[in-house]
Amino acid sequence: MQPVDQKIHHLGNHLGYAAGFTSALLDPEQPSPAVVSGPNGKAAAKRYNVYRNNVTVSLINALVATFPATQRITGVDFFRAMARFHVRATPPTSPLLFEYGHDFPDFIERYEYAQAMPWLADVARIERAWLDSYHAADAEPLTPQALASILPEQLANIVLTPHPATRVLRSRFPAVSIFAANRSEGPVGSITETEPEDALVTRPRLEVTVRHLPSGGATFLLRLIVGETLGAAATAAFANYPQFDLSASIAGMIEAGAFTAANHGGRST
Repeated sequence: MQPVDQKIHHLGNHLGYAAGFTSALLDPEQPSPAVVSGPNGKAAAKRYNVYRNNVTVSLINALVATFPATQRITGVDFFRAMARFHVRATPPTSPLLFEYGHDFPDFIERYEYAQAMPWLADVARIERAWLDSYHAADAEPLTPQALASILPEQLANIVLTPHPATRVLRSRFPAVSIFAANRSEGPVGSITETEPEDALVTRPRLEVTVRHLPSGGATFLLRLIVGETLGAAATAAFANYPQFDLSASIAGMIEAGAFTAANHGGRST
């Protein structure tokens, strides 16, 4: 067996090579690293550039797969150019390609050439939430029967456990309508909505669903998700949206499978 100090030395060499190899991987303006060499110690700039291009294209394609509606809105050339800038600025932190792109919507919001489409970042946020919901852990959703078994006088004090796949997104734009119109393969019709739209993304079974939340629905659900009681969440929703429909919102969240359990008096239903 090798002595510990020799193993540490080899590890240090390996880490040093890895750092040198990746330092210029996403920046075509940088020369190929000195640590990269071909047969007989010759420089391998062309080989490195081919590999560098393949990595960039793979990451761009990962963004295309995650944000198809966003690409359909912008067009392929615009999207790939925007994605290339993002890839160069934001290297991946996980070997799993589907995890890449969590900060792409924020990049879109700052991207100079996307400023004429101020709603584009929110559409991308819905798409990212769709993928995160798809890969979330499975769990049995709360049933209407379980909620109905709670005594009426206890309902205000229950705390709901959110489903791992539940996501709520708020937008100042009709982002849900724009997302829905551009997510399918068919032709995109005219979008007449102009009001802000909030989205509920869930996956109670195998299918991810995106729902347009009614007035006050996002406030209500977000309060429940962070652990507030049903009564407190409803009070907050009514305070900001007097037209909030509590019964319809409860029915909608149950139908969507947004929660898995109702806790009251130390017991879970």
